[in-house]
Amino acid sequence: MALVTFMSDFGTEDHYVAAVKAAILRSNPSITVVDISHHISQSDIGHASYVLKSVYRDFPAGTVHLIGVDLASKEPSRYLAVKLEEHYFVGADSGMFSLLSTQRPTAIVDINSLNPVESSFAAKDILGPAAAALASGKNIHEMGPAVDGVQVLYARQLKASKREIAGNVVRVDHYGNLITNIDQGEFETINKINGNKPFEICFGRERVRKLNKLYHEVESGEVFVLYNSNRVLQIGIHNGNASELLGLNLDAPVSINFEL
Repeated sequence: MALVTFMSDFGTEDHYVAAVKAAILRSNPSITVVDISHHISQSDIGHASYVLKSVYRDFPAGTVHLIGVDLASKEPSRYLAVKLEEHYFVGADSGMFSLLSTQRPTAIVDINSLNPVESSFAAKDILGPAAAALASGKNIHEMGPAVDGVQVLYARQLKASKREIAGNVVRVDHYGNLITNIDQGEFETINKINGNKPFEICFGRERVRKLNKLYHEVESGEVFVLYNSNRVLQIGIHNGNASELLGLNLDAPVSINFEL
């Protein structure tokens, strides 16, 4: 099945999303187009990479992911097709590709080099047709000349030792939940090394000594802390907005301190 996902910062009030889908379907009407989100904050590469990284592995290998988000820059971006973890990504070389995985791409090509197109609507005129071609079976190496690498941005890194894991809030979701970069595997490894001794999770003025498994384990208005389906630490308030009620936002420090 030919499958293209589509994510953008276009919103849904205008014709832009439909125009890009029309460009894809005009190339191949049998392609299935799945919307990931069109409410990415404008030119917010961090927001876009978080959303796409959270979901692209759930799609079948060979899926093409069209990214309609670019930096607000005076310099025009290159438009690339990238093969990464057996998925294909089409978008501007904005640093986004470097934030999706710790693995290196196995193919990178410039899709607007062989027959350059100048357009004020690149998602429709360049990216859409390229995504359709890949989804229809065209070899990525036939899409354009190979490129040595992509623009690199660096994600926030956590610090880990036997005594402490120090991370940050990397996303505040629609519900006001605080999503961190503290990985469940990292926590479990250190906790095992420490003999599963007590630990304390610290954020803002809060100190929590227990991990929850489900949101509804706490009463309405109470804080919960759990590892979500993406295996990262998430902080929330049952039936409340944790970001607003705890006064925490993007980049807020979160730590797990182990008692040794």
